[in-house]
Amino acid sequence: MDFLLEENVPGGGHTSLIVKRGQLLRITDLRGGANVSVMMVNAAEKSERLNLPDTLKCQHTAKLTKGHCLYSDMGRVLAAIVADTCGWHDTLVGISNAEEVHEKYGMGRYQELRNAFFRNGTDNLLVELGKWGLGLSDLLMTLNLFSRVDVTDAGALSFVPGNSKAGDYVELYAPMNTLVVLTAIQHPLDPNPEYAPKPVRLTLAGSDAQVAEICRTSCDENGRGFINTERFFL
Repeated sequence: MDFLLEENVPGGGHTSLIVKRGQLLRITDLRGGANVSVMMVNAAEKSERLNLPDTLKCQHTAKLTKGHCLYSDMGRVLAAIVADTCGWHDTLVGISNAEEVHEKYGMGRYQELRNAFFRNGTDNLLVELGKWGLGLSDLLMTLNLFSRVDVTDAGALSFVPGNSKAGDYVELYAPMNTLVVLTAIQHPLDPNPEYAPKPVRLTLAGSDAQVAEICRTSCDENGRGFINTERFFL
């Protein structure tokens, strides 16, 4: 693999980057128990965004893992999950906001804590979206990597602690130029009463389209999704 970039995102931190067509982004949970809230956008046409309902419906699952694709609202594949040691990623809950973080963890103000102040997913993603000319109206669906949320028989959402261990990773192959916006912030349903978001590592590398065959061939819908994506570049 042709490694291009490696950087750590501290707990509570945020970043964004364009993963170009044919590149591979690995996200690694460094300590265990991380949560990474992710948005995806077509870098060339930013009105095209990640659509989680379509992603789940066309692959007949609510449990995203290796072999699954992440679809845009245009039926194209923004990313393909080509490796996953964690095995489950939350598609249901979304991100926290400032009010929720304050209610759960307390004030955590910058004036007292400086760079350790309490952050939230909404504001973190808005900071990154602003770097690309996007704003509040563009803050849509988010995928929570490394977190597992079950649905009980009564229909309630139940967070599963310990889903991700130190060293677990997920690899995302980009069949198109995909703007990835993310924050390493605690999951909204995390029962830990302390504000303690965990760091992750990002590794960007060149790759080969062959690594995504496991996703292209996992179901007929994914084959069509890749064809729709390739037509975009004709």
